[in-house]
Amino acid sequence: MSSEVVDEMSPATREIIGKVRQLVPPMLEKFHKGQLGRVAVIGGSEDYTGAPYFSAMASARLGCDMSHVICTPGAAAVIKTYSPNLMVHPLMRQSPPGPSPPGSASSSPSSADTDPTQISSKIIDMLPRLHVLVIGPGLGRDPLMHETLEKVLAAARERRMPVVLDADALGIVLKAPELVMGWREVVLTPNVVEFGRLWKGIKPSSSSEEASGGADSPDQVEALSKALGGVTIVQKGGKDFVSNGDATLTVDLKGGYKRSGGQGDTLTGSIATFLAWRKAYHDGIWDHDGKLSEEETLGLAAFGGAAVTRECSRLAYEKNGRSLQASDLTEQVHPAFLNVIGEPSESG
Repeated sequence: MSSEVVDEMSPATREIIGKVRQLVPPMLEKFHKGQLGRVAVIGGSEDYTGAPYFSAMASARLGCDMSHVICTPGAAAVIKTYSPNLMVHPLMRQSPPGPSPPGSASSSPSSADTDPTQISSKIIDMLPRLHVLVIGPGLGRDPLMHETLEKVLAAARERRMPVVLDADALGIVLKAPELVMGWREVVLTPNVVEFGRLWKGIKPSSSSEEASGGADSPDQVEALSKALGGVTIVQKGGKDFVSNGDATLTVDLKGGYKRSGGQGDTLTGSIATFLAWRKAYHDGIWDHDGKLSEEETLGLAAFGGAAVTRECSRLAYEKNGRSLQASDLTEQVHPAFLNVIGEPSESG
């Protein structure tokens, strides 16, 4: 850990980080590939290829063993050129274009490319080989993509699989809140605008004026989480609030001042890796006291991802100033982890 960063932490944050550190597996010779995390990011479409890459790379840079991207074929061809370290699966499909004009040689798309049940089945088959899903980066608002992911979410819920939902995937929550209602292993990561939409859609009896204060109101974050049956919400803002409807944690580490697009993708990937480490902790793959409950570790994983991301932002801004881009955060994931969490030893 960086003594400078530790000195700037509030006492409450320092105490929580001490618990987060217990979730981080030490690097041991006995571990085999995959035990320290298998994460898949589902997103990436014709128009958006950067977001799933940033999320998956953040997960990998933080320390998960295997980082996947599940996207459309067009996005896959692009994302594969970004890095050979990611496993890219072109399993998603976007809605086909309108009917071809008379006399056109174009053939109609097959049901394998238009039926959400058939499309989702190949993704659902992958779930037993994964620990955590991130859904949303680069997803867009295509109806077929959303219908496909509704089926994937239902299958993941049956497995009690941790899922991080962000960006356009939050629209799925608005459309069908029953998909996540009461699903404790779900983490939502809305920004201020997205929080306002969720508040208005999930709690329509509340005023729009109340919703606009979400970024500064931990009570409101807690109320929305409670309305969704105890999902974990990470409200991004000047401070990040992490709530499961019963308890709320405040992530008050200093971040950078530049708000470029794509920084939230580092957050989703980071939280996903901490959730994968949470599974390793509860599976007991290394010796520890095991005192943290499954309920508590959900909030700690979200807190850890948010804390590392804020330090990423601070380091990247310190280096790049107003020219900061999302890719600059990717390079700071490991330094941020060392500054905030520190490398655990075998003895803990």
